[in-house]
Amino acid sequence: MELVLLTALGVGGATVIGAAIGFLFKRLSHTFSDIVLSFAAGVMLAAAVLGLVLPSLEYGGKYGLLVTVIGIFAGAVCLNLIDRLVPHLHKLAGVDGEAHENRDLGKVLLFVTAIAIHNLPEGIAAGVGFGSGNNTQALIIAGGIALQNIPEGMVIIAPMLAAGVKPKRTFFLAMMTGLIEVVGTLVGYFAVSVASFILPFALAFAGGTMLYVISDEMIPETHAHGHERGATYALLVGFCLMLVTDVLLG
Repeated sequence: MELVLLTALGVGGATVIGAAIGFLFKRLSHTFSDIVLSFAAGVMLAAAVLGLVLPSLEYGGKYGLLVTVIGIFAGAVCLNLIDRLVPHLHKLAGVDGEAHENRDLGKVLLFVTAIAIHNLPEGIAAGVGFGSGNNTQALIIAGGIALQNIPEGMVIIAPMLAAGVKPKRTFFLAMMTGLIEVVGTLVGYFAVSVASFILPFALAFAGGTMLYVISDEMIPETHAHGHERGATYALLVGFCLMLVTDVLLG
């Protein structure tokens, strides 16, 4: 339980770290943020497949394949419905990167709210990973999500400051988006701990949410500023790094 709590704090704290970087460097280059986000996408892709989808098949028994496929689509559809209610990242920030110029406070706060809402299922994915009993895989999943949260925390800061939100309140709001992820991690862990029979579906569901985030949000965001080749190689490096880590740590 201590490891789960520390992991939850680490996943949520990554957003706070990103926010702190956002204060220090309000005009970070798209090249840097795209490379970091692409690397995180590769880590999350490996974590989703190796740490969530494949274990779901393993624990699903006779109907493992069916449960896994249904779980993946259920996770993706869930985030798709959330997206329809509260658009996220490139849908609000704009794929052309113009979020930093957005001075409409209402839109900026909607942007922050969207990030907070999307952090909940991401946190649940981190927590569900521990339900399988493979702490190594769970930490890999959490690490991928935490990496994604750093640039996400960075992009929150400039729009809020530009909209006239005071620095202390800006940092507080950014911290709250990270807290949502801490809550999600604990919810995911306790859900599969209390009802272990839902583990195969929960693993696949979490995998589906991560695959959706990678395909629908992270990759389009990293390919929107003319750095497609660098972003692609960064994704592959992240994926292969996690693949090697998984094989070596077994």
